Amino acid sequence: MAGSGAAAGAAAAAAAGSDCFKFNFALVSRIASSFASSSSFDLRPGHVVNVEKARKEHEDLVEALRRIGLDVIELPSDEKHPDGLFVGDIAIVIHGTALICNPPTLKDRPSRQGELAVVRQVLRKELGLKIVEVDTEKAIIEGGDVLWTGREIFVGLSSRSNMLGAQAVAKAFPEYPTTIVKVYPPAIHLKDYITMAGQEVMAIGKSDGAQKTFREIKNSGAVGYKYISVDEDEAANVVYANYTLLHLGHEQIPKGSAVYLNKIEYARVAITMEEPLKRGGRLGNCILLVNRVRHPKKIPTTIQ
Repeated sequence: MAGSGAAAGAAAAAAAGSDCFKFNFALVSRIASSFASSSSFDLRPGHVVNVEKARKEHEDLVEALRRIGLDVIELPSDEKHPDGLFVGDIAIVIHGTALICNPPTLKDRPSRQGELAVVRQVLRKELGLKIVEVDTEKAIIEGGDVLWTGREIFVGLSSRSNMLGAQAVAKAFPEYPTTIVKVYPPAIHLKDYITMAGQEVMAIGKSDGAQKTFREIKNSGAVGYKYISVDEDEAANVVYANYTLLHLGHEQIPKGSAVYLNKIEYARVAITMEEPLKRGGRLGNCILLVNRVRHPKKIPTTIQ
């Protein structure tokens, strides 16, 4: 279930240089009161969301983003769309192009389609990005299933993204090779298991599902990366931006936090996000990073 050449990926990486994880802006969304009682994501068994505490944790995240040099755009909460918090699922931004995603509508769950318009407007009108839309309603895709490594793209096939959705990603970003992989349960998204923890550095969970998914990536021919393995899958979802690694704090990922302390030599910021993540989302889902500089070089993409 893989595609595309390592040589093309290497060329893209060389052209992109060291600034592919240098960002200007971060979009976040304030938390609706309805998030406590309604979502397209399952509430973790035995948990209750404390919305006021969730909002305080989210405010701390916003401050951390500002401290690493990002202009933060805070979208208003919308009680009709409790999942708006997970703004990273709504668009995929690589340099100056934004693909507006198409989240699935699940039976007896609030639709996420209403989240698209406000994100599209901000990206187009306020940030001046080129907007690309999926070309068929049958193409299902969420940003949590799209891993941009700085030189190539991996798209996960999951309960939230399908083959047509993965193909839409490849069409939107033809300058980068795209590889399609299967996401093994119980993860919702590919980036629940695997994210970029630095330039050419992947963070990977140690669970059975994470390791099976990671083998799909390795077997696709991905080369040149370093890997950091962490015991908790939640620890594998990190955000690397502006030469800084953002990860969950010691109370949420005690083992993973120790690994990052020992192995990461660049700046780190530990973030507490207990309440917002009780719905099964991840730290990265709560942030949409934007770099308005577009990479001009075109490299044909092939997917199989």
